[in-house]
Amino acid sequence: MKFRLISSFLHNRLILLRNGLSLQFIERNPLQRNLVVESQEPASTVHDVRQKLVKHMGLEHRGYQRFKSQRDHLLDLLPKSRSELPVRRMQDSYDSTLIPLGKDLALQERYISFLGHIRTGRLMEDLDIFAVWLTHRHLKLPHESAEDQPTPYVIVTVLVDQIDFTDLIPRADQDIRMSGHVSWVGSSSMETTVWMDQRSSTDENNWKRLTTATFLMAARDSNNEGPALVNPLEAVTDEEKRILQQGEKNKQRRQTMQKTSLYRSLPSPSEQRVIHDIFLKSLEESGGGRTGIPRSVKKPAFSTISVAMKKAAISNMIFCHPEDRNLHNKVFGGFLMRQALELAWTTGYMFSKFRPKLCHISNIGFHCPVDVGSLLGLSAYVCYTEQNYMQISVYAEVFDPRTGRNVTTNDFHYTFSIPEELPEVVPESYHECMMYLDGRRRFQHVMGLKSL
Repeated sequence: MKFRLISSFLHNRLILLRNGLSLQFIERNPLQRNLVVESQEPASTVHDVRQKLVKHMGLEHRGYQRFKSQRDHLLDLLPKSRSELPVRRMQDSYDSTLIPLGKDLALQERYISFLGHIRTGRLMEDLDIFAVWLTHRHLKLPHESAEDQPTPYVIVTVLVDQIDFTDLIPRADQDIRMSGHVSWVGSSSMETTVWMDQRSSTDENNWKRLTTATFLMAARDSNNEGPALVNPLEAVTDEEKRILQQGEKNKQRRQTMQKTSLYRSLPSPSEQRVIHDIFLKSLEESGGGRTGIPRSVKKPAFSTISVAMKKAAISNMIFCHPEDRNLHNKVFGGFLMRQALELAWTTGYMFSKFRPKLCHISNIGFHCPVDVGSLLGLSAYVCYTEQNYMQISVYAEVFDPRTGRNVTTNDFHYTFSIPEELPEVVPESYHECMMYLDGRRRFQHVMGLKSL
């Protein structure tokens, strides 16, 4: 009974937070309300967007090349000062596109899951591509070059700030619309907000929200060797000003998260108490009690409703082929997002014995690019559980067989739920304790119980 009450409270709180976010975006987003009629059919498809990006980068007639293409001749087109760049509005970057699942049977085959729904990982790929396209739409040079002149900018994904999902289960036989715009800019970075809606199966003019995603993108110079200045963003209406202010708050939150990260600073006193309580509990279950001598301090015992974190983990190794590359001959970020999500879902399935439901994605970090031909290792861990929710983190590493070294390139963080209460995950090493606390922080943030 207690589990049901607490689980219901957490679920209702998550729904309220989701609805609040959706209402905020609808209320303060003049672009969706004024520029887009809800029944409007996007003029392009996601395939068209890919082709536009290829042309925009000047890569129409190039296949895979092992060596980096030279773009030195484009460096002179980049501005030396932001004062050279024209000011842009949010509506300048706004666009919408269609994933035509309703009529394209071949596309349905790529997107459909074994349950007959949509593979969320495929949607991650499309979100990433579309976010890059919107960012390019924001950029405008002071003097328009020839129409066939490639852009001097290189856009990379720095971070997926957050992706919120509604309770709607996407169908594999109905069109999906993506729309969005640049919502905040720095000197060389840009925040892009993207929405996904699916056409109703009963009313083709009605679209229902699937997800809201926030990306942080960075503009690089023509050779991807340094930052490039971007156009300032002007907010004219009160609603646009609120969007811009929210982007600034997101920036401040990210900076705070970096400063207080467990990889940089000690856990708080209350978090240290949490870890010590786990230690004491393991001694009690070893038979020693809080003041007695345990049977074994080297190998603590766990109750039947607890699982060691190392047993709630799955790893995978992927060889990165040219077909997985982006326009810069690096492994496509959307591909990494799909692989990590599907491994996280599998880990949650194995751990819980239920098919988990994805509730939230937070802070997907892109720390360094992954080269084509890399050996990419993915490791997924159930880091934290509470009631019927589990926090799963996935870490991507590139391995060099010649030197034996590995470099962490990405980290992904997911919140899943199942219908029943989950066993407690117990860390055994200091490293696992930090993963446990990090998962706990992220879960509390997702549930609105604590800000990061």
